[in-house]
Amino acid sequence: MLKKSGRGALTFAAVITMFLFGMFMRGVMFTPEKGTDYLTTFINYGGFLCNLASGGIYIFTSMFVTAQVDMAGAVHDYGTKFLVSAGLLNILAMVDVWEISRGEKE
Repeated sequence: MLKKSGRGALTFAAVITMFLFGMFMRGVMFTPEKGTDYLTTFINYGGFLCNLASGGIYIFTSMFVTAQVDMAGAVHDYGTKFLVSAGLLNILAMVDVWEISRGEKE
């Protein structure tokens, strides 16, 4: 509708690729649970909201993919960061679309 199909396709591909890389690295998706302190609770709920912001791919994955096994090493931690970053990038894309529609940005 905004005649920015190239930008939309690139953002869509980036979000999907980041999410898939996170899954291939066996990243853990956050669950909204209360921790022992406020920081842990904030991280769990914030991570869950960022995962949820990935959109339909998160819902599809949470319905059909079983929970990832916790394993030693740094790769799965990077995968978790990729999953969260995909949601944050999707939020950034939504803000970008809002600004373009209002005429604040080209």
